[in-house]
Amino acid sequence: MSDTMLAMPRCFVVIPTLNEEAHIGALLERLMPSAERLDLTIVVADGGSHDSTCEIVRAFAAAEPRVRLLANRRKLQAAAVNLAVAQFGDAFDCVIRIDAHGDYPQDYCDRLIEDFVATGADAVTVSMMTKGEGPFQKATAIAQNSPLGNGGSKHREGVAGHWTDHGHHALMRISAFRAVGGYDESFSHNEDAELDYRLRQAGYRIWMTDRTIMTYYPRASVLPLFRQYLGYGRGRAKNLLKHRAVPKQRQMIPMMVLPAVAGTALAVIHALAVLPALAWIGACLAYGILIAVRERTSLGPLAALSAMVMHLAWSIGFWLQLAGIGRSQKASTHPAAEGLAR
Repeated sequence: MSDTMLAMPRCFVVIPTLNEEAHIGALLERLMPSAERLDLTIVVADGGSHDSTCEIVRAFAAAEPRVRLLANRRKLQAAAVNLAVAQFGDAFDCVIRIDAHGDYPQDYCDRLIEDFVATGADAVTVSMMTKGEGPFQKATAIAQNSPLGNGGSKHREGVAGHWTDHGHHALMRISAFRAVGGYDESFSHNEDAELDYRLRQAGYRIWMTDRTIMTYYPRASVLPLFRQYLGYGRGRAKNLLKHRAVPKQRQMIPMMVLPAVAGTALAVIHALAVLPALAWIGACLAYGILIAVRERTSLGPLAALSAMVMHLAWSIGFWLQLAGIGRSQKASTHPAAEGLAR
């Protein structure tokens, strides 16, 4: 179902932001050489930052006409990409999604476009490697880079290039993106997997490249990490409900964490009720020790704690969404245009 390939597709970059003053300047600096080399327009879609993010972008835009600032009044990343495609998509063949809170090789866009042309894919995805700076963030990164934290997800492990059903979003053919309706803005999390499901159902092809990778910096403390994975759990459940899909085996294990933990309340009736929760805790700690030995790091046990936070939060979010508790289940559509930020 691929469109006729162009020797060099016209692409633009969209960067959703919200309070990213610590990262956006360095990110734009890193992207500018490839933007000039590949003639890329860079659209920063800001969700109402209260810090100096917009001022930094405006300063860049004053010196670099290819940098544009767009007001994303719906705030969500999904809405940012939808809005950018609505306003700029007619002039381009592809959109490249860049996360502000990430790090990218200087030839990142080059490699994506090359694989897009070489494979004829409708979307090119990448693997994601996590890194940390403080002890907890480093431990969380260790967990997320291991099966303990990623469940063996291929877009978290880094494998040879292959056709896939999901990966970290990087480049998408605009005609395919529009044909399936873009991102579903009722998803605050897991919107990428939900879109990939619709792309595959419509016959479009997704390529996982091994020629480049992105680096992500996880949450640096427990509460933000818990909230993030609570949202991921909700998003996964919402995705399954929307498409009447069956969860994958690697998703079924964290699904059972909340029932195991909640089941400890039955210990007043029978002591064996604590066994499922103890088995989960023991397995995480044992894997943390294995990480410590294998990677020669003292952060292995802390990585196990981070993984348990992620598992429990994901499971709580999943069951809350499945039960219809909390966030609205209503779908939403994105506005056709919000206007350029001034």
